[in-house]
Amino acid sequence: MSENKNPETMVDDLLHESRIFYPSDHFKIHAHVKDQKIYKVAKEDRLAYWEKCAQRLDWFEKWDEVLEWKPPYSKWFIGGKLNASYNCLDRHIKQGRGHKTALIWQGEPGDSQMITYDVAFKQVNKFANVLKELGVGKGDRVAIYMPMVPEAVYSMLACARIGAIHTVVFGGFSVDSLKDRINDAKAKLLITADGGYRRGRIVPLKDTADKALEGTQSIEKVLVVERTKNEIQMKKGRDFWYHNMMERAGEFCEPEEMDAEDVLFILYTSGTTGKPKGIVHTTGGYMTGVTTTSHLVFDLKPEDVFWCTADVGWITGHSYIVYGPMANGATQVIYEGTPDYPNRDRFWELVEKYKVTIFYTAPTAIRAFMKWGKHYPAARNLSSLRLLGTVGEPINPEAWIWYHQEIGKEKCPIVDTW
Repeated sequence: MSENKNPETMVDDLLHESRIFYPSDHFKIHAHVKDQKIYKVAKEDRLAYWEKCAQRLDWFEKWDEVLEWKPPYSKWFIGGKLNASYNCLDRHIKQGRGHKTALIWQGEPGDSQMITYDVAFKQVNKFANVLKELGVGKGDRVAIYMPMVPEAVYSMLACARIGAIHTVVFGGFSVDSLKDRINDAKAKLLITADGGYRRGRIVPLKDTADKALEGTQSIEKVLVVERTKNEIQMKKGRDFWYHNMMERAGEFCEPEEMDAEDVLFILYTSGTTGKPKGIVHTTGGYMTGVTTTSHLVFDLKPEDVFWCTADVGWITGHSYIVYGPMANGATQVIYEGTPDYPNRDRFWELVEKYKVTIFYTAPTAIRAFMKWGKHYPAARNLSSLRLLGTVGEPINPEAWIWYHQEIGKEKCPIVDTW
């Protein structure tokens, strides 16, 4: 879009983009939200609106009061009891959808897995029993420092199942970043991997974790997933192999009944504006929010293949790789690597391969795709796409138009969620 334009003209154009791009009639007819009446409904009685949204979840006990609001504090669904893991797994199986694919995992080297809800249920239940065997219980904090592998998702849901509070640390963070987050959360257990893959190289996660733990006091046990098979040090009495523990674990773990205001997870800010701050997310309100936005904002349907390209170490990954889509019984793609390895069409290769219908990424990535050239997506069949999304930052109009034309082929609405 910017070819043959001088910088001053280009900036002026970008600041004054005024066109409106409406979804097609076909899209509107089949969408969960067909018009803007929902805004009026929510505005007229916001508590009744959110109560209706919460009813899309399964509750062990219904709430007594929707909201207690004492600024700046709020409590949602007071007296209600539920479990996030149950809502992401058990209820789909009980409704006969256990055979449905929950996760399509693509490793960077080329390995992949198609994981059904039945399989995920079994793995999460066994994982939850492993956590219990290692002394983790309701209210304990568990740090997760993992590559983008299925076990990262299992670990989050296993914590939720027993009422442990997970704090996921992005796998690209440094020794000090991991150490500081463990210390602040007072995590009892660390879940990590021997390593992960990034652009053909092994990221030595366990080595980084070992160095971080030299400056911590709260960690009692470390659970290690074998991913890259690189040589690592295992400290006797502290470190345990995931696969060994899983072999002897029981196949069912009763989900803990959690109060709506019980903490589901703590996630730390990036630290770009000062010391990282631990943001607490409670079970009832958070699950209602992400289940609703996945359903309405992304128009998520049972037949969709949803790909949020974020890492699970960020709030977007928590909400739109794990809890939101899985509470809706959707299928989502998880990719271990980067968009430019082994080739710059890697994302479009995977969209074509797995027939992704909803694609959700960051404007920074879109600008990189633009720079690399439109010939990469043009060489792939992207006809499965029906909805696009952006997240994490504002998107400039030039990138938006490119995304709309080259990826969405001018037929996909774009949801800007920043």
